[in-house]
Amino acid sequence: MDMQADKNPAAEWLTANRDRLWQSLMDQGKIGETAKGGLNRQALTDLDRQVRELLIQWGKDAGCDISIDKIGNIFLRRAGMDNTLPPVMTGSHIDTQPTGGKFDGCFGVMAGLEVIRRLNDLNITTRAPIEVVAWTNEEGCRFPPCMMGSGVFTGEFTLEEALATRDAKGISVAEALDSIGFAGEKTVPGHAVGAYFEAHIEQGPILEDAQKTIGVVLGALGQRWFDVTIEGVESHAGPTPMQLRHDAGLVAAELITYVNRIALEHAPHGRGTVGCLDLFPGSRNVIPGKVNMTVDLRHLDSHSLNLMVTGLKARIHELEELHGVTVTLTPTADFAPLYFADACVSAVRQAAEALGYEHIDIVSGAGHDAIFLAEQAPAGMIFVPCEGGISHNEMERADPDHLAAGASVLLNAMLNAAGKEA
Repeated sequence: MDMQADKNPAAEWLTANRDRLWQSLMDQGKIGETAKGGLNRQALTDLDRQVRELLIQWGKDAGCDISIDKIGNIFLRRAGMDNTLPPVMTGSHIDTQPTGGKFDGCFGVMAGLEVIRRLNDLNITTRAPIEVVAWTNEEGCRFPPCMMGSGVFTGEFTLEEALATRDAKGISVAEALDSIGFAGEKTVPGHAVGAYFEAHIEQGPILEDAQKTIGVVLGALGQRWFDVTIEGVESHAGPTPMQLRHDAGLVAAELITYVNRIALEHAPHGRGTVGCLDLFPGSRNVIPGKVNMTVDLRHLDSHSLNLMVTGLKARIHELEELHGVTVTLTPTADFAPLYFADACVSAVRQAAEALGYEHIDIVSGAGHDAIFLAEQAPAGMIFVPCEGGISHNEMERADPDHLAAGASVLLNAMLNAAGKEA
């Protein structure tokens, strides 16, 4: 799909219907609503079925053709002048974390629906079709891994391995899809895509801190995850002198400090996190003899990310020698840094500027479906602020004006990519 970064064929800049978008978000947010005002609508549950059926009805009301593929991804397609062209696609997910909010993922799907509704309002016919997708099981909290639906669509995961995945109760994805009636017929990997845009709340504090409305997403941080096992010697906390200890807990503490330091040394895009920590035997008067922990390193630059990993390994070797322990570092995830297509990034930036929205360039620190789509089509993302940078939390909040701004940028970027009837 050829896109013009310096010229929008729409002739005028369009805006989304703020109130309609907000009402759609509130209506879908009643399905699985928690007492704290968030959502617990995990993938392939009956609540997921209910919101899927609501989305399909809205799509039919907007004149869309509906299709569902074998992993349960839902596609709402608005016909174009030339339906042999691959669609310009947008979307996200409508499944949530157990203590999720009403905007993570859901905003991207509702914003896509608003694009179609607004084009209908204005009787605009695009050259290429417009398509909105709700990806199955983006969160991965019930069925690992995350981003399952977009992963199967793009061939990152096989359908067979995805369908065989089981939740904590032993229910497989295949069984869950059948139980809610969303095991579709459309084949995977999926069809060609002309361009892909995804609107999303930032899930971080950068936009709010900078007092900007739109984040023009340049790409996504690369990620290197590790399981770490530290083996020392558990012994009595009183009789064992400090200089004779082989304290696995002390080594863990020094590693945590190092992970934080190495990320700061690779600012502004460096990230370092120890999210899990388990000490054995877990007694207040026993020196820890074993620690299991995790390390999550991220960066936008591959070379910098590799330097962070090299530094971690070197520090581990030093600590082994210093404290007489054994440390095992096991890789668990390796995602290369990703840069979105220049044309898509430029289309988002141009729309934000033309519409008068304050904006900054930003990178995504989290995984999104757009990361997989970017492997097969030009792709870009649009971020809007979320209050306090809080997400994956029932207290997740977003301003209706910011959401409408994001949907307006999405509308114009998609129209730029799809082309408009002369």
